[in-house]
Amino acid sequence: MKSHFQFTRKQRSGIFLLLLLILIAQCAYFFIDFSSEEIQPNPTDLELFQAEVDSLKLVKQEAAKPKIYPFNPNYITDFKGYSLGMSNAEIDRLLNFRSTNQWINSAEDFQRVTQVSDSLLAVLSPNFKFPEWVTNPKPKPDYGYSSAVKPKSFQQKVDLNVATAAQLQKVNGIGEKLSVRIVEFRTRLGGKFIADVQLKEVYGLSPEVIERVLNEFTVKSAMPIKTVNLNTATLDQLVTIPHIDYEIAQQIIESRILREGFNSLEELTKVKEFPIGKFEIIRLYLTLD
Repeated sequence: MKSHFQFTRKQRSGIFLLLLLILIAQCAYFFIDFSSEEIQPNPTDLELFQAEVDSLKLVKQEAAKPKIYPFNPNYITDFKGYSLGMSNAEIDRLLNFRSTNQWINSAEDFQRVTQVSDSLLAVLSPNFKFPEWVTNPKPKPDYGYSSAVKPKSFQQKVDLNVATAAQLQKVNGIGEKLSVRIVEFRTRLGGKFIADVQLKEVYGLSPEVIERVLNEFTVKSAMPIKTVNLNTATLDQLVTIPHIDYEIAQQIIESRILREGFNSLEELTKVKEFPIGKFEIIRLYLTLD
């Protein structure tokens, strides 16, 4: 035991120093107050801070809501209508109306056609975006035509398939470029138009100019075309029709299988991604016989 309590001078000094530090720490623990004062927040500052937090939460909630960007209601699809909160019946009314080649030009027209509720219209109508010529129509120039001009009969009109560029230029609104464009388009079709409606595919012709053209010209010697039966046509046959590609043709066949056959050509407008604006052209190549 004696060996355990024999220390050198340096070791004794270290032990005394350690004891001194322990004694100082114990005295500090008993005599020094280490407790901190409780801070009482200012109620006014606390209310202001809580109001700021609440406002930031509201901003975040508004940012998380789905945004509705301006859109033309004439081009609402099934998915777009569903995402806007429209019912299937309201969407079908809109698509049926558009399939007749008619247009919606105001919020009132939209409600009249779709029969949506006033509350839904109030949400959707601020986002309607119509073309400039609808929202801010310019006065039509007076070309000196009398509104009492009697439309020409079929016999009085010139055959559109034999009309020259010079003859077409006699129509107000048809200049040299447009007349040549019509003749070139007719040539690309094989030399003849199939129907008057194909004039809509000539770039640069406005509806008003087309109306004036058809008052002087019409298709009399139509180019014969080979039509296909919509309910029996294959994928390869459908893609030969203008404005129908492989994707649309596949959608038509899938829809035909689900419907167990089409009852009318107008049902094509319900097919997904079908080009409704080209329906009058496409139907020229189809039958249901």
